[in-house]
Amino acid sequence: MKYVDEYRDAADAQKMLAAIHQRVTREWTLMEVCGGQTHTLIKFGIDRMLPEQVHIVHGPGCPVCVTPLEMIDRAIAIARMPGVIFTSFGDMLRVPGSETDLLSVKAAGGDVRIVYSPLDAVRIAQQNPGREVVFFAVGFETTAPANAMAVWEAAHRGVHNFSMLVSHVLVPPAMEAILGAATNRVQGFLAAGHVCAIMGYHEYEPIAQKYQVPMVVTGFEPLDLLHGTLMLIDMLEDGRIGVENQYVRAVRREGNTLAQQIVTQVFMAGERKWRGIGEIPASGLSLRPEFAAHDAELRFQVGAITADEPAECISGAIMQGHHKPHECPAFGRRCTPEHPLGAPMVSSEGACAAYYNYGRVLV
Repeated sequence: MKYVDEYRDAADAQKMLAAIHQRVTREWTLMEVCGGQTHTLIKFGIDRMLPEQVHIVHGPGCPVCVTPLEMIDRAIAIARMPGVIFTSFGDMLRVPGSETDLLSVKAAGGDVRIVYSPLDAVRIAQQNPGREVVFFAVGFETTAPANAMAVWEAAHRGVHNFSMLVSHVLVPPAMEAILGAATNRVQGFLAAGHVCAIMGYHEYEPIAQKYQVPMVVTGFEPLDLLHGTLMLIDMLEDGRIGVENQYVRAVRREGNTLAQQIVTQVFMAGERKWRGIGEIPASGLSLRPEFAAHDAELRFQVGAITADEPAECISGAIMQGHHKPHECPAFGRRCTPEHPLGAPMVSSEGACAAYYNYGRVLV
């Protein structure tokens, strides 16, 4: 299969691993910032085949995992309101809020529907003019263009009963927050290829210079990650700073400028809280004032809902590279996919889910 089989070739993977082993001379700690990359690394055992001096830690790259607890509670509060059709991608339904989750709201009679596109939610609104239709917009730069287009379409078609609960986050500010922390141990980044396919990687270059670290834009298949790791090790061993692109088949330095235009037209950047991590300046997207009529937080007056994180969940420390999932005392015991304490155990891109599903239960 084009772009799959050739990136999973075992012989090529062995050659790449041999090159990495030959190149490494000292300890290095690398971070990938994408839940999809986390799952590939763990599923194929790549992290265990790397030299023991190379430590891979997992960043805040799961959009469901970093959605703030109070935003989940706001979603639940709206979904419970009479006359509301609440729409979301499926992986949000089992993410725990303070007391319950959206799937439980649906089981209790709430009209919670899974959609595969935000434009599906706009279509549902057009088909149900007497009801309020809300779409839960979660994600990084990858999903922002489609969500922006849905708001733009609703506004220009006069779909007044469509609104969006926005919880978008941006990758570069999170990388800066990790690098600027006193406890940081990350020496190089494997940057997420799909984010860079939209935004390009020019935003990463000043960060690399400011914090004197190398970064490699990397794809998602096993050979992508091995090649990206080799490129990053090369940069570290040579003392080179900057951004290089392993994912050339999908990513250009300037990114997708048309997608960036619709995002800029509908959203504006601002401070955003990340679940388990806290506030990060300029790390989120909110609707611009001209689209306030489609802002669900304003329409349903749920902005005042606050929540406290469960003390037992250490997902914030895991997503900042301080711990691995199986180092959490609750992992696999009090926290399982059936009874998760935090989103990383239940999200399809969560690091805890990857370790649990592929049997990484030993410290």
